[in-house]
Formats: sequence, structure tokens, C-alpha cells
Amino acid sequence: MKAVTWQGKRNVTVEEVPDPVIQEPTDAIIKITSTNICGSDLHLYEVFGPFMGKGDILGHEPMGIVQEVGSKVTNIKPGDRVVIPFNISCGFCFMCKNGFQSQCETTQVRDQGKGAALLGFSKLYGQVPGGQAEFLRVPYATYGPIKVPEGPADDRFVYLSDVLPTAWQAVEYAAIPEGGSVAVFGLGPIGDMAARIAKHRGAKTVIGIDLVPERLERARKNGFHVIDLSAIDEKDIADMVKGLTNGRGVDAAIDAVGLEAHGSPSAKMVQTLANFMPDTVAAKMFEKAGLDRLNALYHAIDVVRRGGTISIVGVYSGMVDPMPMDTLFDKQITMRMGQANVKRWIDDIMPLLTDKDPLGVDSFATHHLSLDEAPGAYDMFQKKADGAIKIVLHP
Repeated sequence: MKAVTWQGKRNVTVEEVPDPVIQEPTDAIIKITSTNICGSDLHLYEVFGPFMGKGDILGHEPMGIVQEVGSKVTNIKPGDRVVIPFNISCGFCFMCKNGFQSQCETTQVRDQGKGAALLGFSKLYGQVPGGQAEFLRVPYATYGPIKVPEGPADDRFVYLSDVLPTAWQAVEYAAIPEGGSVAVFGLGPIGDMAARIAKHRGAKTVIGIDLVPERLERARKNGFHVIDLSAIDEKDIADMVKGLTNGRGVDAAIDAVGLEAHGSPSAKMVQTLANFMPDTVAAKMFEKAGLDRLNALYHAIDVVRRGGTISIVGVYSGMVDPMPMDTLFDKQITMRMGQANVKRWIDDIMPLLTDKDPLGVDSFATHHLSLDEAPGAYDMFQKKADGAIKIVLHP
């Protein structure tokens, strides 16, 4: 089969690789019909090379048709249309039963000190072959796959793999009061969708903060206030947000940027230097002395009101990140964060997909490309060229 493979920093190629096969009675094989490129894939493309292996198959936002199932899989059958969550969870451990599927105790990558294994990610999360391919082996298919109805195009459902539950959890964790206010830092796919969900769930004032013109225009069209970072001095962000919230600050802030935020030059230097070191040395640097580029998070702390909440959905990895604990304590800020617990939120989200389209998922993608076009698509997405916000690949 064809698959998108990691070959080095900013180097992905489409290669012929062996077809996946059933390895465990709880496995299923899926023929992929749509598979997305995620911002987290760009972390592998750009930053996390020390934890990658040449030839690793990328991708964690797939959907398709069930081709084959293991002997213990009874919840799905060949011919079913399914979306596959990005985290691999068993459904029966303590964490899964309590709604923390991203911490699944059965698939935890304990040798790396991490939570549940993820599809198409680095050795930090199990190095499981991903879904940017023609076929995918799905572990724990007794629980993970999400059956969706026939009829609507894939775009209606494919975001159940990651974007929708991740953005939904970001809003849930933000605890925005009815009629309240939220600032969303980063209007990539997750931030954009989180803003849409916040508005749908009753937020009166939604402020989107970014510097990419196409992202800002998309937010304007959806009725959000926008702050263009390229047109202001960053020290003015807090004053602008307070000007939209009666001088108090927002009830909640969502950081949908994470470790590759603009700013934080010292962290950028560490990330850059690591790419020139032997993998074992670079990996240790990330694990023990890694620094994230925390600009977005610092601004979130500034703009949220006293007693407010910060929800962090952007990925961070640094072990020695400096945090302004005095400010967090003085302002009585609540912080919640983490990988999305995909299956926890599906019942909440599915009704929004099976009738009308209040979140605009049908037109959410900016690009539909073939799997063979993946190398160029990664480059385009990384450079934010051609208005690329969400790219869907089709094998």
C-alpha cells in the first residue's frame, strides 16, 4: 500500500509499504477514505525528529470502511463506515471508564512516562503506524472505532477523529459561563473550531487572536472579534481584550498554540540546536531540559480575568518551562489541559453532525488533495501558504 512516511526534518515521502494485517483478535483493518494533516503532525515534521524513526507512517485523523476484523471484534463489521480516534484506548481500564481515554492504562507508553498510545506519532507515544495511508490496522477496535451513518460526505464526520473532540474538550475545560467571554489564542484548526463551539454553547464574546490573514478573515466571517498580532505591539493585547470585556478581562482563555508559538527566542534556539545533535542526545535535551515557546500562554495569563480559567489544548513538552506562579496564584486562575479524551465527547458532538451543520464542518477543510500530494501539502501547511488551514488527503 501507499503511505506517508517520515524521512527526516521537513522531509516526508509517499512510499510503498507492506499492507497491515490482523495481529491481535481485537484488531481491525480499515480502508482509508479520508485522512487529515494535523498541526501535531507539523511538530513531528519540524521539532520532534529525535523521537522519530525513518519510515514511520504518519497520520492520526483517519476514517474509512472496515475491511476485516479480529475474532473478538463484534461492535463493527466489514463494510461499516467508521472514524478512528487518534488516541488508542481499551475502554475497560480505570481511566477509560472514568472518561480519561487519553490516559488509558492498557496502552500507556510507560517506558516513556506518557499516556495512551497515539496513532502515527513518535516513540514517545508508542510509534504506532498511522492513518495517512491506504489501509490502517486499528488496535483495540473492540472500543475505539466510531460508527457513522452512510450518506453525507466524509467531511461531515472525519473531524471526530481529533479536531471536534479536542476543541470540545478545550471549551468544556474553559468553563465559560452562559453569555460569557473567551479569548482563543491561535486560529488554526483547533482554535477555529473551539471558537465555533464556544459560540454555539452560549459564549457572547469570542475573541480570536492570530497573525495569519486567512485565519483572521475566517474568524471574522464567523462573527468573532479578532486581534491581528501582525498589526499591533504584543504588549497591547491585554488592553485590547479588556477593552472588549468592560475592562475586566475574559472569563476564559484557550491556548490553542502550544510549543511552537511565535516569540520565546531562547526556546526556539534550544529546539533548533536539538535538530543538529545525535538523536539520543537531542532526545535527552527535550526530556530533561526542553523549553517551550510560551508566548501564547503568557498572554493568556495576562488577558484572563481574576478568578477565570485557562484551557490549554496546544501541545507542550518542555520540562523546565518557567511559569509565573505569583500571577497565577494572585489572580486565582484555574488551569486545565491535556490530550483530548475522544470517546468521552462523541455522544455530545454526534447530534450536531447528523442533522444540520451548526459548526460548519462541511466546509471546514481548505484543501482536498490526493495522498500522493502529501509532501507538498506538509510544506504548504507548515509555511501557512495558499490559505492552508485544514488539509484532507484522499488515498
